[in-house]
Amino acid sequence: MSNSNNLILLPGLLCTRALWAPQIDALSGTHDITVPDLGQHDTIAGMAAHVLSQAPDRFSLAGLSMGGYVAFEIFRQASERVERIAFLDTSSRPDDETKRIRRQDLIDLAKRGNFKGVSPQLMPLFIHPDRAEDTVLTGIITAMAMDIGSEGFVRQQIAISSRVDSAPTLAKIKCPALVIVGEHDILTPPELAEEIAAGIKGAKLEYIAGAAHLPTLEEPEATNEVMKAWLRS
Repeated sequence: MSNSNNLILLPGLLCTRALWAPQIDALSGTHDITVPDLGQHDTIAGMAAHVLSQAPDRFSLAGLSMGGYVAFEIFRQASERVERIAFLDTSSRPDDETKRIRRQDLIDLAKRGNFKGVSPQLMPLFIHPDRAEDTVLTGIITAMAMDIGSEGFVRQQIAISSRVDSAPTLAKIKCPALVIVGEHDILTPPELAEEIAAGIKGAKLEYIAGAAHLPTLEEPEATNEVMKAWLRS
């Protein structure tokens, strides 16, 4: 079957299409790109079904962080439609109890009307400390969070905390697979990317120097180059 030029990009927690703006600029000349809204469902399975209901018959798929969890689920629901798959700064593991408690604390904060208090807590986890004063970058991240909003944030956190273990899915992925991780990611550190790459036969693992959890925005040129090579694979 010939490859399509359809590319679906899945955003992470509190992220929108803006997460992928540099990749859309770089790849839209050769690919038909869609970025689904992942703020309306409170299960990963619901998010995946929503994406599939609007997706073309065949497509390449890339997901960052929460988007990676959705990418695993899309593969489980419709592997025959996925031509190639990329996981950026994500994990194949489910949440442990510590992470679930931390998420519940953030949900409670948002429900008490302190949603703006969530972004300053998360910013140091999202980007390299050297970029903390980069007001353009932090402005994009803050604006995305406000676009998702408090209710969307709560839905996303509920979905993430109840996600299934994707480790058993790794060995079933036979299409060209790319795993990208920011070298300085503390939310989903490189060892989690290494786990994913080791579990998928033939997967390519790429570390993005100078980036933390959001390499698409922090180091867009390096991210674009490895994604272009994957799309040619």
